[in-house]
Amino acid sequence: MDISKFLSSAPGRLLKLSEEDTAFVPDPLPPPGWTLPERLWPKLAEAKQEIGLLEGIGRSLPNSEILLRPLQNREAIRSSSLEGTYATPEQLLLLELDTEKADGGAASAVREVANYGAALQVATASELPLSLRLIKDMHRVLLRDVRGHKHTPGEFRRGQVYIGHDKRFIPPPVNELAECLDAFEKYMNHANGIDPLIRCYLIHYQFETIHPFYDGNGRVGRLLLALMLQRWCGLTKPWLYMSAFFDRFKDEYVSGLFAVSARDDWNAWVEFCIDGTIVQARDTVRRCQRLLHLKDTYQSRLLETKGSVRLSQLVEDLFAAPFTQIPRVKRRFGTSYPTAKSDVETLVKAGILREVPDMSPRTFLAHEIFAIAFDEPNE
Repeated sequence: MDISKFLSSAPGRLLKLSEEDTAFVPDPLPPPGWTLPERLWPKLAEAKQEIGLLEGIGRSLPNSEILLRPLQNREAIRSSSLEGTYATPEQLLLLELDTEKADGGAASAVREVANYGAALQVATASELPLSLRLIKDMHRVLLRDVRGHKHTPGEFRRGQVYIGHDKRFIPPPVNELAECLDAFEKYMNHANGIDPLIRCYLIHYQFETIHPFYDGNGRVGRLLLALMLQRWCGLTKPWLYMSAFFDRFKDEYVSGLFAVSARDDWNAWVEFCIDGTIVQARDTVRRCQRLLHLKDTYQSRLLETKGSVRLSQLVEDLFAAPFTQIPRVKRRFGTSYPTAKSDVETLVKAGILREVPDMSPRTFLAHEIFAIAFDEPNE
């Protein structure tokens, strides 16, 4: 770590580990004397307005899973890609159907991404307060049966870690970890007058800087950010996720975190996060509006086929999981195989499902739902 980049104003202290290595130990939050610059007040107000619009459209959904599952799967993919773990939406969703055939590293990557989604669902369903215990629970699920599972899942590290192959940043040594985490947890549960949205950004920086685990710190930090956004910013469900923005502007994300540590640049970091909140809230609203419109279109198509109530429910299920198979439909509705096959074929004729080539058992995709959920804006 290049300590020449750290100014005297840095919000922490440098601690010599060896002749070659120096760690950074962040000061407890909140940053003393820091307030949001007046020039950012309009942006903050805009971000809150967009969050309000997102909450409104989310509440209008007849079934929250129509939006939540696609959002959570997309978040899992984008947050994992920030750490160099790549899986396609197709692989992730097919894994849920137990049809993923990849082996070796590809299968491991898909499982890592799937674990992220599982950790997100565990956390959002938990009644625990935001706490170190909840953070460790998320970490335990995240590293279950995947690369890194030997790195004490659900336990804080007992040794030194380094960020970057060139040790571009060195987090606090283990003998400082307990004190850092104690102060971190206390601040998480102490509203001190700072706007809750801004607190989310400050805490995300602090968590990534402390880096309390051997592995999975970035993903757990973004999981925690999604939870804070939900619990503190008036969201009834976790509609808002930041990983796509952080992944799209990865260099700015990494340099923004470092700039806070090196020169106390909270203003640039907070502005970056506010911009991301606005972008992600608007993007989610657009996707939700398109999904709602598509749902109405599908209902019209079903009326033309004189479809049953069962077909309507099958279509509803597709919004949560846009892949399906005839045996899956048979189990879901307790029908015979020929009836399930007829239902799927009806949706194929209506243009709602398409068969995926070369899959066994036969697998069908609601391609329009999939496109809305996972297509990325021009980057």
